[in-house]
Amino acid sequence: MKVGCVKEIKNNEFRVGLTPDNVKSYVSAGHEVLIERGAGVGSGFTDVEYIEAGAHMIDTAADVWNACDMMVKVKEPLPEEYGLFHDGLILYTYLHLAADREQMDALLAGNVKAVAYETLTESDGSLPLLAPMSQIAGRLSLQEGAKYLEKTFGGAGVLLAGVPGTPRAHVVIIGGGTVGANAAKIAVGMGANVTVLDISLKRLEQLDDMFGGRVQTLVSTDVNIERAVLDADLVIGAVLIPGGSTPKLFKKAYLKEMRPGSVFVDVAIDQGGCGEASHVTTHDDPIFIEDGVVHYCVGNMPGAVARTSTIALTNATLRYGLEIAAKGLEQAVKDSPAIASGVNTYAGKVTCKNLADSFDDVVYTDIAELV
Repeated sequence: MKVGCVKEIKNNEFRVGLTPDNVKSYVSAGHEVLIERGAGVGSGFTDVEYIEAGAHMIDTAADVWNACDMMVKVKEPLPEEYGLFHDGLILYTYLHLAADREQMDALLAGNVKAVAYETLTESDGSLPLLAPMSQIAGRLSLQEGAKYLEKTFGGAGVLLAGVPGTPRAHVVIIGGGTVGANAAKIAVGMGANVTVLDISLKRLEQLDDMFGGRVQTLVSTDVNIERAVLDADLVIGAVLIPGGSTPKLFKKAYLKEMRPGSVFVDVAIDQGGCGEASHVTTHDDPIFIEDGVVHYCVGNMPGAVARTSTIALTNATLRYGLEIAAKGLEQAVKDSPAIASGVNTYAGKVTCKNLADSFDDVVYTDIAELV
């Protein structure tokens, strides 16, 4: 199979879909790898390293798109790339289609076989391709939140850990999954008072054991969320419905009652965000202030730590990518329920139930009926 990888064009996105070590693995398995020149520079990988690994370096992204059977990316294609889709192309990347109807329609119109990292689910319910970026985004959310609490960025001028004789900051985390747990880990390590809310009592028990009682755990209800955030200095939105739109749990009404200069980091913004006031921002212009509350809603947070993110992501994606390349997507889907769960569009049909449920006029088709 001809496997392609191009330079990401999303604002300040420096990650890359394949490392030179990944290229070696694909080449060793008998595949041809096409890399756009300069694709890995943002993550610290030179063209020479790719050449030494056995890749063919291609001058333009369009030539890579046109020649490859499978495109391995990091972020979703942007509108300027939709015209490069071709019938039968396998697209292996993050897609977040529930928040992007235009992209979904383009994939359907182009008969693209789209495999989304964020919905690929193993038999134990884990999300192996989402997990590494969730870990990074969760940890980074505290780093960014602490920064924007500084007065120079519009924050209240609060130090998370405080110092002797001053109160510690209160960090509230809505969602106790991978993002939430990693956010809590950094928040506790930085010395903040931490509250985590989740709908699962079992998960709250796990978090209580994990942190040895150092975090306050609460069942996620509207009442508990409101009470918690009104006392918060920093709120982290860490809610996830794989492949589906995120519920708006952080209400606009809370903002007027919160302390001026408090900060909300919406890690769920890729799937539409869990804040009613949230809208996507970029690394160039990461924040906006609504009713005195600083909102950080960058859609590709891990891109800020591109080398760490690229290595972590490709460690996870390589195994499944090699299986798809070796067998073709159809056979891989038949052999692997995990890969089947990652397919969002195929033959002009939506094959992810949570995605279809996000739109009133979209019909879900089981991938097993199509391959």
